[in-house]
Amino acid sequence: MAGFVTQFIAVGMSNYIVGSFMIPMTEEFGWTRAEFSASRSIGQLVLAGTGFLIGSHIDRHGGRPFILVGGVILSVSCFALGSITSLSQWLVLNGVMLTMGAAMIGNLVVNVTLGKWFVEHRGRAVALAGMGISLAGIVLPPLTSWLVDQFGWRESWQILGYAAAVAALPMALIVRRKPEDHDLHPDGKSTQEVEAGGDHAAKADYAKSMTRAQAMRTSSFYFLVLAFGLFQISITVMLIQTIPLMTDAGYSRLIASSMISLSSIPAFLSKPFWGLLIDRYNPKRLAAVGAAVTGLSVMLIVFSVSRQMDFLVYGAFLMMGIGWGGLLPLQEVIWASFFGRRYLGSVRSTAMPFTFGMSALGPVLVAGYYDLYGNYDLALLLIGVCNMASAIMLFRMKDTDVLASRARKEIAPS
Repeated sequence: MAGFVTQFIAVGMSNYIVGSFMIPMTEEFGWTRAEFSASRSIGQLVLAGTGFLIGSHIDRHGGRPFILVGGVILSVSCFALGSITSLSQWLVLNGVMLTMGAAMIGNLVVNVTLGKWFVEHRGRAVALAGMGISLAGIVLPPLTSWLVDQFGWRESWQILGYAAAVAALPMALIVRRKPEDHDLHPDGKSTQEVEAGGDHAAKADYAKSMTRAQAMRTSSFYFLVLAFGLFQISITVMLIQTIPLMTDAGYSRLIASSMISLSSIPAFLSKPFWGLLIDRYNPKRLAAVGAAVTGLSVMLIVFSVSRQMDFLVYGAFLMMGIGWGGLLPLQEVIWASFFGRRYLGSVRSTAMPFTFGMSALGPVLVAGYYDLYGNYDLALLLIGVCNMASAIMLFRMKDTDVLASRARKEIAPS
């Protein structure tokens, strides 16, 4: 429950609502779309940096203090955006402060915590919590566009700031660090089940855990960083650029904002199925499928939107949502299966500057291409190619267990 709600707020406020503000804010201030989008590129770097700083502390202290502090920072920053008067204020409040708050209540805190509580059912747990992200994509873009149209962009930021505080802060009371702190066992195993050997998977996962230093000495670490960085670019770009892409092609703001909601419906509905598949089949090959589906859908969006082929447009956004639905649970389970749960916070947070550094370039480069050439076509096709490259890398990676066992033999604990 807590992971569902906090991810709804964190990702929703930092990513899903931004596109609804682009046109009214750039028109009022005379900013270019690249200048507006720079806040999210900055945000990706801030997200990575914040995660790097707090990752090992999540391992030691749990997520509760970070959700409390992060919820306050996010809510205050969101409210303050209603009073900005300059580009520098926009970049600081949206790119730095709001994103810092989102990082402290979002994916890293939630998924590291879930990774410690679940081993055998990790895929399903992460997928169910991640449904909050997809629900944000269904609800927030059209809701935010309606708020902006009815009350103006300034008042809308303030309304959203209040709502974020009310929803996020109580969730800190629910979060616990790990089951062992409360004389419990991963996956809800009873003491009798553990004594009968029912915790074999949890013990093996704990035993194979690598420290940050050990993980960074493996080639697997960098392959995963590159593969998921290329996969993630499509999300950071499409969340910001879908509304201007569609409105430039002649669609209304309501239809344009609804496309993100449309893609979020299959992302929401498919997550439980991704979770079940992850717990049964090879997750890296499933991730390759998800990346390929996403890449093909982005290419189809470029083709169909420019020609106003509505049936293909809707189908492409639905298809993209299926690919997006698998990214979060697949990524978190793959990282945990490679490197174990004991030091998961520090390992995942170390990867974030690399992964988010890559995806940070996407929004500003795509917007910069638009400012130069007046369209998004070639830039978005390249985003689709990035996803296809990610699919190839994930499919060809060696088996996680082989890599992990080899690394444990070659690397002494540090």
